[in-house]
Amino acid sequence: MPSAANVNDLLKLIAFYLPQFNPIPENDEWWGKGFTEWTNVTRARPIYRGHHQPDLPADLGFYDLRLPETREAQAALAREYGVTAFCYYHYWFHGKRLLERPFNEVLATGRPDFPFCLCWANEHWTRAWHAQERDVLMRQTYSPEDDRAHIRWLLRVFEDPRQVRVEGKPLFLVYRVGLLPEPARTAEVWRQEARRAGIGEIFLASVEGNFPKTGRVNPFSVGFDAAVEFQPNLLFYQDFKTRVWLRFLRKAFGRPLLTYLELVRRALNEPLPPYRRFRCVTPSWDNTPRRGGRAFVLEGSTPAAYGNWLREMIRRAEPTAAGERIVFINAWNEWAEGNHLEPGQRWGRAYLEATRAAREEAVASIASG
Repeated sequence: MPSAANVNDLLKLIAFYLPQFNPIPENDEWWGKGFTEWTNVTRARPIYRGHHQPDLPADLGFYDLRLPETREAQAALAREYGVTAFCYYHYWFHGKRLLERPFNEVLATGRPDFPFCLCWANEHWTRAWHAQERDVLMRQTYSPEDDRAHIRWLLRVFEDPRQVRVEGKPLFLVYRVGLLPEPARTAEVWRQEARRAGIGEIFLASVEGNFPKTGRVNPFSVGFDAAVEFQPNLLFYQDFKTRVWLRFLRKAFGRPLLTYLELVRRALNEPLPPYRRFRCVTPSWDNTPRRGGRAFVLEGSTPAAYGNWLREMIRRAEPTAAGERIVFINAWNEWAEGNHLEPGQRWGRAYLEATRAAREEAVASIASG
């Protein structure tokens, strides 16, 4: 029977991390001078009676990710409450990177001394927030040459001692594997280059997003090692009858009536896939800052409900060959989608406290058999 200390050491709670909290020239051009994620957050307004908007930060304030003090404070807070690592979104467009400064400085300075991995957000950048998905701001293109250039840049990340490893291999996520024209070829190019550089084997994971045609791909069929669940899994609500019913409810009552507890129930009851998948939880969801009246809001999220879900996902997590239990949290700081662990003015540190409590309770339960 493993000890609680051993289970705790092998438990990895990895939180997705958005780096869009400092101005960049591209966003200045596309969205207006000085645009950051805070621009959307502060503009949000309630869309129905009792709707909590705007959702504003507390302890860390309206931070700027160009400041090392901000990044240190985030890592200290995460560490204190049991979050193991950040999974930074990584924006690579055929050699062009966006929102790169925060992670560049993390990599160059060695600070904060906090584990990380990357998730390649391999979509076009569009005006989807403004219902203009076809207005492409930055196009994603693919080629064998770009696969090779991309992995050669990533090698410096994989060499860093803070890089999250699964079964001893550097972990790298791809947000939409289904968009890669030849994902198996891409995976093989990456693996060859990593071996040639002396990195050895790498651990590739595909994210299961909310995309009916490309959201779920058996990772084994495309040369990847595992999938990562992405919550909230809105594919639960993509069938025709459900969509018609939701439109009726929105028109009749002026608000979405899907609840957080229903999402949790469906997630817990979903059949296991025939491949390795790391589970995921989300503290809440409300993308009103980005979508306005077209927002999707999960009602009824509380720190207690989130903590119960996280505890159960940790308990159910299938250990890797190295004994690791891995659960993802969406997200650390997605303020414009309402899914953040960072303290806010409504709940303070309650979601962080629920994270730590769930971790401790699940570890004790696993250790006791």
